[in-house]
Amino acid sequence: GKLDLSQAEAVADLISSDSKNAHKIAMHQLRGGFSNEISVLRQQLIDFASLIELELDFSEEDVEFANRDQLEALIIKTRSVLNTLIDSFSLGNAIKNGIPVAIVGKPNAGKSTLLNTLLNEDRALVTEIAGTTRDSIEDEINLEGTNFRFIDTAGIRETTDTIESLGIKKSLEKAELANIVLFIIDADAELSNQLLELEKIKKNTKEKLLLVINKIDLNPEIKKDFKDALFISAKNEQGIEKLKERLLTFVNTAQLTNNETIVTNLRHYEELQLTLNE
Repeated sequence: GKLDLSQAEAVADLISSDSKNAHKIAMHQLRGGFSNEISVLRQQLIDFASLIELELDFSEEDVEFANRDQLEALIIKTRSVLNTLIDSFSLGNAIKNGIPVAIVGKPNAGKSTLLNTLLNEDRALVTEIAGTTRDSIEDEINLEGTNFRFIDTAGIRETTDTIESLGIKKSLEKAELANIVLFIIDADAELSNQLLELEKIKKNTKEKLLLVINKIDLNPEIKKDFKDALFISAKNEQGIEKLKERLLTFVNTAQLTNNETIVTNLRHYEELQLTLNE
């Protein structure tokens, strides 16, 4: 009747959870959701291993105790469950630690203004001088029970400034590691260079890229040039609610709603991969 190790780890996750969905996942683990799935698979494999060992004991009798078709079906099922659990770690880890959202784009596109508007506070320094943000600035907001960790990055451009160059390099790294990338285009600035940088970012972030056209109040005509973009004015808080709605579409809420087992613990993730590969 005691807790097993994964349930004990869930207690720590429950204590540290700071969002509704992180709390929900920890409670599911605490109630034995993860343990039960692993226990069932483990017992089935032990049963089949026992039958095969029994055959070895009677090898001279040329008898089969284990049905080979059932054994193959069990292995396929086990691999499928392991793959599902492993794939869930991307979502689980993001929910546990906050889903990282990188805000990237050219200097003065309004990245810092957008961060401040989302957080409803002056978290990032905003000036008309290009290249003001030279290092990444991070902060979180909670959207419908899920924490999103926004990362304001240095504007991407060609520069000879050593410090700014390091900031731009870090911006590209943050974009690759983030679960969601908001590429901000300045509607009131020349487009060709911005679109050139967009194509570079797309190479490694296409599936998680969300194009956001900022300063739409200054150039509403730009809407006809973009079909799948979001149009906002970070300064005037225009389109911010639609942006939040789009961010939530990146979260697989079906897994949470259906109370499926979602892996959030790095140790569990590594052990599952080890099991699958062996």
